[in-house]
Order: sequence, then C-alpha cells, then structure tokens
Amino acid sequence: MPVLASHRKPRSTRPHSPAVGVTTAAIASVTLLSTQSAQAAPAAPKPTVEEIQKKVDDLYRQAGTATQEYNRAKESTDQQRRKVDRILDDVAKRTDAINESRRALGSYAAAQYRAGAVGPTAALIFADSPQSYFDQTHLMDRLSERQHSAVADYEDKRAEAAKQRAEATKSLDSLTESQAKLRTSKQNVQGKLAEARTLLARLTAEEKARLAELERKRQAEARRKAEEQAKAEAAAAAKAAADAERRRQEEAAKDNAEPPATGGTSGSTYAAKAEKALAFARAQIGKPYVWGATGPSSYDCSGLTQGAWKAAGVDLPRTTWDQVEVGTRVATADLLPGDLVFFYDDISHVGLYIGGGKMIHAPKPGANVREESIYYMPIYGSVRPA
Repeated sequence: MPVLASHRKPRSTRPHSPAVGVTTAAIASVTLLSTQSAQAAPAAPKPTVEEIQKKVDDLYRQAGTATQEYNRAKESTDQQRRKVDRILDDVAKRTDAINESRRALGSYAAAQYRAGAVGPTAALIFADSPQSYFDQTHLMDRLSERQHSAVADYEDKRAEAAKQRAEATKSLDSLTESQAKLRTSKQNVQGKLAEARTLLARLTAEEKARLAELERKRQAEARRKAEEQAKAEAAAAAKAAADAERRRQEEAAKDNAEPPATGGTSGSTYAAKAEKALAFARAQIGKPYVWGATGPSSYDCSGLTQGAWKAAGVDLPRTTWDQVEVGTRVATADLLPGDLVFFYDDISHVGLYIGGGKMIHAPKPGANVREESIYYMPIYGSVRPA
C-alpha cells in the first residue's frame, strides 16, 4: 500500500505572532519597572529636630544678611533721592536765571522795535545759538558793552542749565538702580523669614517641645560662658584697682605729700560716652525687632547700635559691615561696656556690650530688644567705636 502524503502543515519556524510578541514585551517592561522601583532609593528621612533648628538658625542668619543689604540699598536710595532733589532745585533756579537773562535781551529788542525796526538784538533771541549768530554777523562789535554782557550771561546760564539737566538725568538713573536693589533686598528678607516660619509651623507638638529644650540648653551654655567672663573681668578690675592704689601710696610716700587727685583720662572719657549709649539701649529693651527699623518704636540690630551711640554724640554708619570698620578692634577678653560685638562670619549681627559677658541687642524677627550672653552666637570680632 502506497504511503500517503501527510496533509498536516509543517511546524512553523517563524517567530511568534505580533500579538504574542507585544504581550511578552509588555510583561518584560512591567517586570523591569517593578525591579527598578524595588531598587529605587527610599524617600528621604524626615529631618531631626536638631537639623531643623540648624536650618531655622541659618535662615534667620541669612535674613540678617539680607537685612543689611536692604539697609545699605535704602541708605543709597535716600542719598540719591536727596541728590536728585538738590539738582532739580538747582535746575529750577537756573531756569529762572535764564528767563531773567532772556528778559534783559528782550528789553533791547523792544527798544529797537520802538525805534522803528526789528534789529539784530530781536533776531538773536529767536536764534538757536545767539553766540553763533553774533559770530556770523559780526554784531558783537556793534553791540554796546552792556548788551554784550547780557548775551554772554545768557549763554553761560543756558550752558549751566543744560549741564545740570544732564546730571539730573544721570542721578535719576542711579536712583532707579538703587530702588531696584532695595526691592530685591526686601524680597530676599521676606523670603528667608517666610521659609523659617514654614519650617516651624510644620513641627508637631512633640517636636516643638524638643526644640524648646534645645533652646534652653543653648541659652544655659551661653550664660555659663558669660558668667566665666564676668568672673574674669571682676578679678581683673580688682587687680587693677589694687595696683593703682599701691602706686598711689608709693607716690605719696615718696613725695611725703597728700595723694594726688586722680585726673581725667581717655578711658574715663570713653566710659562717659559709653554710659550714655548704654542708657539709650536699656531704654529700648522690650521694643520689637523689625528689619530695616531705626526707632523709635522698633529696631534691627545695627539700627539699635547706631541709635545708642548717636545718643552719646558718635555717628555710626547704618550697616554692620560699615560699623565694624569704625574705631579700634579689641579682643573679646578686653571688652569694655559700650563696645560693639559682631557675630557670624558674614558680620550680619551686632550687639552693644554691657559687661559681664552680656550685651543688649535686637535679636531677630519675633523677638524684642533684650540683654543676652554674647556667647549665644559665634563671635566675629569687636570694636571700640570712640
């Protein structure tokens, strides 16, 4: 019996159908994505209270820096505005002077008109440049000395007025630039403070309690350091007084006379001025910190120190960056009441030293002017301003 040919189709060697291929690819993609998700980095852990405290402190410090930038921009803006006002006043006065000179020239023209003709004096009033008109027509030789003087005066005044108008334009441009910097600085301050408030608002009750405890420890450590300095200052003062008394007695015995009266010294002069500055600062205790404020109802840090020393007859610049350049640098161990103590590497804060390791300062937004240890913040350096 002949072998029958098979009617079954041979097994295909082609790849799987497209539908099967897509499904496989999709499954592979899901598997890959699942694997990647499983291997992805976990969400960042919530910052600790200590980290939040450091962040908030840093934001307040940055706000302090931005406040000094604002103060500098505001001072520049005020100076430019005063300069523009002065120039505009001068331009107005020169305009009046030009009009007066023009009236003098007009009187000559009127006289010529009454004589029966519009003469050269009338014509020069309407010329773009009276001087060039005279140069072209040689009328200078025909004018009287008085007329010549009037024309020269008119030309001088017009040239000066043009110069002042150009200066006013330049000063107005500078004022616009200063105003732009002022707006930017203001926005920077507001942005830093808003970020700090947002961080604090997100804290739970437990985190707020923890933050308050950290603050208490920080204050206690700062007070401890201040007490150590107070003891050192008291010991140094006692030694200085004993040494002075010993020298006084030795001098009295040597001269066989009454002890000489103690005369005034530069130190006592500084102490007198410093006491006036400190009296002013003490009177501000309890008033709120407001960035950019210079009193009398509120202050920022450099506004307080500026106002205090102004009460003692000493004019300090507006910003911490400029105040630190005034007077004589002194070491922390050599501080005297009235000295200015500056903080942070960017010199963004300042306080008025009162002795015993303490100062009066306007701390930050939300706080009032108060006494505090100088060791509450990292010290940059100190200055004796007078």
